[in-house]
Amino acid sequence: MSPSPSSNPLALAAVCLAALMFGLEISSVPVILPALESRLQGDFKDLQWIMNAYTIACTVVLMATGALADRFGRKRVFVLSILAFGLASLLCGLAQDVNLLIAGRALQGLAGGAMLITQVAILSQQFRQGRERSRAFAAWGMVFGIGLGFGPIIGGVILALSSWPWIFLVHGPLALLTLGLALGGVEESRQARAGKLDGAGIVLLSLAVFGLAFLLTQGSSLSRPGAMLMVLATLACCAAFVRAERRSPQPMFEREVLRNRRFCGALLGSMGMNFSFWPFMIYLPIYFHSALGYDSLHSGLALLAYTLPTLVFPPVGERLALRFEPGRVIPLGLSCIGLGFVAMYGASQWAAVNDLAILPGALLAGIGLGITNTPVTNTTTGSVPAERAGMASGIDMSARMISLALNIALMGLILVAGVGAYLQRHLSGVPDAGQVHLWAEQIAAGQGALEGLPWLAGGSAQAALAHGFGWVMLYGGLSVCGLALFSVLTFAPWRRARLGSVS
Repeated sequence: MSPSPSSNPLALAAVCLAALMFGLEISSVPVILPALESRLQGDFKDLQWIMNAYTIACTVVLMATGALADRFGRKRVFVLSILAFGLASLLCGLAQDVNLLIAGRALQGLAGGAMLITQVAILSQQFRQGRERSRAFAAWGMVFGIGLGFGPIIGGVILALSSWPWIFLVHGPLALLTLGLALGGVEESRQARAGKLDGAGIVLLSLAVFGLAFLLTQGSSLSRPGAMLMVLATLACCAAFVRAERRSPQPMFEREVLRNRRFCGALLGSMGMNFSFWPFMIYLPIYFHSALGYDSLHSGLALLAYTLPTLVFPPVGERLALRFEPGRVIPLGLSCIGLGFVAMYGASQWAAVNDLAILPGALLAGIGLGITNTPVTNTTTGSVPAERAGMASGIDMSARMISLALNIALMGLILVAGVGAYLQRHLSGVPDAGQVHLWAEQIAAGQGALEGLPWLAGGSAQAALAHGFGWVMLYGGLSVCGLALFSVLTFAPWRRARLGSVS
C-alpha cells in the first residue's frame, strides 16, 4: 500500500523533531558539563562518561535496529524509540547522582540510535517521488543541522534562565509531540525478507569499543594486572569480531562493500570528522569557561563560531562535489578542519592570548566540516548498489559513533597528559607523579583553584589548562590531516581522470 500524501507532512514533522532531539543531545550537553561537575560532584572521568555513555550506546543499536525495524515494522520501532528517548530524558533530568545520570545517558543513547536509523528508513519508504524525496531529506538534514549547530547556544540559554536538568527535561514534551505526529502520519512498513540479526557481531563489537574507551578513561586507575587483563579481553573481542564477521552469512560489514574505493574514501571522511571536530566540542566549553573565563551563555555564543558553519556550508560542499567530485572535496574539507585546529593551537599558545583569538580557527574548522559532511553522506550510500545502501549507511553511522566515542576518551587522556606535563615543569620541589596526575585531572575538569596545589613557578592552573588544550588541538589537527591524506590516496581521483582521458 502506497503512503497517503495527506499523512506525509505529519510524518516529515515527526522525523524532523526526532532529528532535532537527537542533535540537541549531542551538542547542548557539553555546555553544561562544568555545571554538572560542580553540582553533581563528578570528576573528569565522569564528565567523559556522561558523553561517552550516549555515543557508545548509539553504536550498540545502530546495526541491530535496521534488521529489527525491517522485521517488526519501522513505525513500531520508531514509536517505541521516541517513547524510550522521552523517558530516558526524564530520568537524566531527575538524576541527583552522577552515576544515575550516566545510566540515563546510556538509555538515551540506545533510544537515540534506534530513532536515528528508523528516521532514514521512514523517509526512504514514505517519500518515493524524486522531488518530494529530495525536499524531505533536505528538510530532515536542515533540522538535524539546527540541532547540532544551535545546541550550544540553546544549552547556554537554558542554563542561564533555569538550571541544567531542563537540558534533558525539555525532551519530555518534545517526545510527546513527536509521538503524536508519528502515530498520525507515519505509515507502517516492513521488509518481506528481513535479514537476520548478526547478534554475535553486535555484542563483540560493542564489547571491543567499550573496552577501548574504558582503558583510555579508567586505565590509569587500574592495577598493572588489571590493565593487562582488560587489554587482553579487548583484543580478544576484536579478534573474535573479525572471525565472526568472516563466518557470518549476513555480517554487519560485508567485505564487498569495504573493497569499494569510493565508499572507503568517504568512510575515512566520516572518521576524520569524528576524530577531531565533534569530540573536541565536548571539551571546548571547559576551555571557554575555565581557560578564557566565559560564563555558560558566552560559552554557547562562542561555540556558534565552531558549529554554525556546519549548518551554512553543506550546500557549498554539495555543489563542490558535483563540480569537482567527492574524491577531491572530502579530503579538502578534512584539510580545512585540520588547518582550523592548527590555527586554534597557535592561538592557545600565545603568552597573552586574546579571548577572541581562537575563534578564526574554530570558524575554519566548522567550514571544513560543513564542506565535508554532505559529500560523505551522499558518497557512502551512493557508491554501493541500492540493495546495500542500508548496510552502507549503518557502517557509516557506526564508524562515526565509534570514532566519536574513542576520541572523546583519547582527547581527555591527551588533555590530562598535557596539563600534567606543564605541572611537572613548573611545580616547585619534586612532585609525586600520582599527585600530579590527580591535580591534572582536576584542572582538566575545570577546577582552577585547588587545595594543596603548591606554587607554580612562572605559571598557573589556568596556563596549565591552556597548555593541555594545546596538545589536544595539535592532535586534532594532525590526525584529521593524516586521514585527509589517506582519503585522497584511497579515492585516487587521478585514476578516474586518467581513465576519462583515455576513453
